Amino acid sequence: MPQTETPGAETGRWTRLRWWTELPLILLVYACYSAGRLLARGDVSSAVDHGTAILRFEQALHLNAEHPLNRLFTHEAWLGVPADFWYASLHYLVTPAILVWLFRRRTAVYRTARTWLMTSTFIGLIGFTLLPTCPPRLLDAGHGFVDTMAQYSAYGWWGGQASAPRGLGGMTNQYAAMPSLHVGWALWCGVMLWRHGGTRLTKAAGVAYPLLTAIVVMGTANHYFLDAVAGVAVMGVGLLLAPRVRGVAEAVRGQVVTRFAPAPSGTGSPIVSGGCQTAAGERFPRQRESSTGTEADVGAGAGAAARDAGEEAAAAAH
Repeated sequence: MPQTETPGAETGRWTRLRWWTELPLILLVYACYSAGRLLARGDVSSAVDHGTAILRFEQALHLNAEHPLNRLFTHEAWLGVPADFWYASLHYLVTPAILVWLFRRRTAVYRTARTWLMTSTFIGLIGFTLLPTCPPRLLDAGHGFVDTMAQYSAYGWWGGQASAPRGLGGMTNQYAAMPSLHVGWALWCGVMLWRHGGTRLTKAAGVAYPLLTAIVVMGTANHYFLDAVAGVAVMGVGLLLAPRVRGVAEAVRGQVVTRFAPAPSGTGSPIVSGGCQTAAGERFPRQRESSTGTEADVGAGAGAAARDAGEEAAAAAH
């Protein structure tokens, strides 16, 4: 089924979604993503060692998708140039666009999807920090890779340093290749389109987008095949952890709301008429005091009448 959550179920547990609270959160995560890539530069020699180790491991498994794809994109500009545009732009355009679409049209699943994406992104940052990896395009030429981003840089805004605009290559971390969040985020986009798109076209796009992204990142020599596999694995772990992350976030939010909730304005009934309170059956204060004499007179009259009636009854009996 397209949706697994009942519409409105989330609004019962959470406050209504507001763009001015969601946008700063998304920007904060993206800032952490960018800062993490910059801070995880690591030692260049270690990054190169990690890259060559991945190549050797793939060769041992008889995996070699990168070389034929890279040769194809290098020799065929009509494939290489669009691939470079794909790599340099769609990663930063499609993902936010689908977030906005979910926010506006699929509110019941938005928070779950957003939490999944953010959790996986932070896991990817841990991978960048612990395992800085040199991408294939930066290895020695003897390994047989060509940097298509540099080869076709005259066609786009990027220079010879990753997908950054010319002159800003120093602001990127070119050794954040493992895992490939290009593939990870594309997989997230594909799942959202497949499950919640509603049409055959969106479902087809949901399948094609992550597959083509995996081909692009290898053909442009920006990632190894195992980088793409690691990106998929990161998204899987993020999907498993997302419910717990949401649970913790909900608990923290509940504590904050409880702690900072305004105190009740009053605790009892107000005192009126200078300290005199009304009782049941009274229309205004001091009604009892003003009617005390009247009630006594009425009671006395009723008693006298009862006594007279008793005496008459006795006389009649006699």
